[in-house]
Amino acid sequence: MTQPYPPLPQQDLNHVLHGVGNDWRQLQNANIFLTGGTGFFGCWLLESLIYANQHFQLNLKATILTRNLERISQQLPHLANAAELNFIEGDVRDKSTFVRLSGVEAHKSPFTHIIHAATPASAYINETAPLEMFDVIVEGTRNVLDLATQCGAPKVLLTSSGAIYGKQPVDLSHLPEDFSGGPDSLNINSSYSEGKRAAEWLCAAYINSHHLPIKIARCFAFVGPHLPLDEHFAIGNFIRDARAGKAIHIAGDGTPLRSYLYAADLAIWLWKVLLNGKVGRAYNVGSEDAFSIREIAEHVANAVSPKPKIIVAQKAQSGQLASRYIPSTQRAQNELKLTQQISLTEAISRTLSWLDNSPL
Repeated sequence: MTQPYPPLPQQDLNHVLHGVGNDWRQLQNANIFLTGGTGFFGCWLLESLIYANQHFQLNLKATILTRNLERISQQLPHLANAAELNFIEGDVRDKSTFVRLSGVEAHKSPFTHIIHAATPASAYINETAPLEMFDVIVEGTRNVLDLATQCGAPKVLLTSSGAIYGKQPVDLSHLPEDFSGGPDSLNINSSYSEGKRAAEWLCAAYINSHHLPIKIARCFAFVGPHLPLDEHFAIGNFIRDARAGKAIHIAGDGTPLRSYLYAADLAIWLWKVLLNGKVGRAYNVGSEDAFSIREIAEHVANAVSPKPKIIVAQKAQSGQLASRYIPSTQRAQNELKLTQQISLTEAISRTLSWLDNSPL
C-alpha cells in the first residue's frame, strides 16, 4: 500500500495565506478549473486554496483534471477528501473531456478562474518522446483555452517556463521578459521549450480573437515539498542523495549559475499573477539570487548530518564565464509587489523537514 504524503506545513500555508492577503477575497464564490492539480505546482495551489477557503469562508469550489485518480486517493487523501475539490480523470489532449466540461453542467455553473498547469516536466520524455511532449503542451493548452472561451472565464492563467528564452547569454546577468532570444528550433531536444513558446502564442491568439483575459507565469527553478527527487532538477537530486547518506555528485564542473524560489513563495506569486496580473502580460516567476551548482550542493550538504561529500566530475576551465539561468523579476516586483521572502538556506531546511515525514 502506497504511503500518503503529509499535508503541507501550516507554517507554509500561513505564509501563502498572508502573502496573498485580501486578494483571496477575489475568489469569493469562485468556481475554479485547474489542470496539473496533482503535480508540484498543483499540490501547492490546491492546499493553499483549501486553507484560504476555510480561513476567509470563500464558499469556492474547484474542478481538477488529473490523469490518475487512484494516485490522488492513495498519496494525497487530504486533497481527495476535500469538500471543495472535485477530481475528474482525463488527459488534457482529450477533446471529449473538455466537451463534457463545457456542456450543460459548466453552463449552469461556469468556471470563473482557469489555471493551466499541466505539463510533464520530464527530461526523459523531452529526450525520448519529443512529439508527445510537444503535443501535451500545445494540444492541452488549446483545449483549455477553448473551454475558457466557452465558459467566458474572467481570469485565466497559463504556467509557462523560462525555457522559452533559450540559452541565456553568459554576459546577461538576469533574463527580462522582453529578451528576444529563443531555443534552437532544429534541436530535437527543444520540444519542451518550443511547446511552451507555442502555448504562449496560442494565448496571444485567443486574446486577440476571443478577448480571453489570459495572464502568463514564466516559471524558472524551485525547491520545496513535492518537488520530484528523481528527475532532472539538480537540487532535488542533491537532496535525495544527501538524505540517503550518499555523496552528492555533480555531473559537470559545478560552475553554472542557477536560482531557486521556495514553493510557498511560488504559490503566492502564481495566485497574484492570476488575480492581479495584466491581461496578455508575461511575468517571470523565480529567484534573482544566483548560486553556482557547487554552492547549491554545499547548501544542501550543510543542511544534513552527517555532512555528505561533494564530488565534482569535471574541472572548471579558467577564464570562462559560467552559464546562467537566472530571471529578472523586476516586472513582478514593480507591478504586483512580489518579492522573494524565503532564503535558499531556509527553503532547503523546510523541504528536508517535510521529507522527514513523507514516504519518499
